[in-house]
Amino acid sequence: MFGQSTAQTQAPANPQSQSQPAYQPGQQGQVEGGLIQPIDSGDNGQAQPVQNQQQNQPGQNNQPQPGQQGKTDNGLVMPIENGTDNSQQPAAQGQAPVPNSPNQPSDTIQVPVGPAKGQAPSSENGGVFVFKAQVEEVRLHATVVDERQRLVTNLDKTAFTVFENGSEQKITSFRQEDVPVALGVVIDNSGSMRDKRPAVNKATLNLVKASNPSDEVFVVNFNDDYYLDQDYTDKVPKLQEALERYETRGGTALYDAVLASNDHLMKSAKLEKKVLFVVTDGEDDASLNTLEQTVRKVQVENGPTIYTIGILDEQGSHKRRAQRALRELAEATGGVAFFPASIDEVDRITQQIAHDIRNQYTISYKPSNPQSHGGYRSVKVEARAHGFGKLSVRTRSGYYAGGQPAGGAAPKASSPSPSAANQPPSATVR
Repeated sequence: MFGQSTAQTQAPANPQSQSQPAYQPGQQGQVEGGLIQPIDSGDNGQAQPVQNQQQNQPGQNNQPQPGQQGKTDNGLVMPIENGTDNSQQPAAQGQAPVPNSPNQPSDTIQVPVGPAKGQAPSSENGGVFVFKAQVEEVRLHATVVDERQRLVTNLDKTAFTVFENGSEQKITSFRQEDVPVALGVVIDNSGSMRDKRPAVNKATLNLVKASNPSDEVFVVNFNDDYYLDQDYTDKVPKLQEALERYETRGGTALYDAVLASNDHLMKSAKLEKKVLFVVTDGEDDASLNTLEQTVRKVQVENGPTIYTIGILDEQGSHKRRAQRALRELAEATGGVAFFPASIDEVDRITQQIAHDIRNQYTISYKPSNPQSHGGYRSVKVEARAHGFGKLSVRTRSGYYAGGQPAGGAAPKASSPSPSAANQPPSATVR
């Protein structure tokens, strides 16, 4: 469950040391799904919703460079219309390239074919997209890139083949559109993050602003425990307040924080598409769960895509173990792990992530092997399109049928602990 804390809200330029009261019996609030929901802060609707806009950063060159195809906007190469890039272009002057990661997207190209034969949402209820999945239907969120790691965004259903445990599956529904997501922001709050948090907070807010304006976002800050500092909202001021509510101290319970956030998504998200965005600067040294247990538990059917950023300063075996953990969490769920050389690159990476999330395909199929049979199922998706060489599809590598990994029970704590991942999640409003 999410733990209690006395962390303070800190402004990046002038940190405050103001204790926040923990939840007390009889405190007002609404209990829903095992979570104590925050009472509205009295903004009376004045807080502004997330806007679908890119923020220009000081010192960035937003003008296209000579010979560069597409439009450079805020450090990202925008979609190329009716053409392809025939040469590898250098990075814009004055900007370090974002470090490469497996299947990392860069610019976007579109296949010159007709409109995608997608499946539209079955209904829209109060501005919330609702998708009616068939019984035992598995949904995959897939990103397609070409040989130069550019996003390919205009394929139709016939371009895709889905395999489960090596057997081809029949696709039951398909769509390619920008739909709202339930997004969990999980940020390292350990002592070593003290000087990095202001830049990480700014980059995270820019991720939200560049995402779909109807996204529902929650914030979890963690050190050797983890805290739900803001439940689902689309209001930037509330998210900013939660991100600045940190007290950098303690160790790094990365795996426990990821599992608690995953549990929160799976139990309470109203939106079908789910994403976790995780930022840390070191190796896990405080979790009750292992990396292997964590990877197994997030590979639930229709679970979240995980994007990770490792701002790793240490060298040697600690750094290698941290990189391995972040890669495995991301690649097992269809996401990407990024390892920037400096904190200055984090903002451009977060906007790449937003671009990636908004340009995915949703592919559904009903397994030929009934899910009631249980067990782990490997998943592979292939794509082929006329006029292209090799296309790579990034999606989750597999899932546990029925939503429960075999032998995946978390170890019990030797003594009562608020971070025990095998306990039901609850939240304390800080």
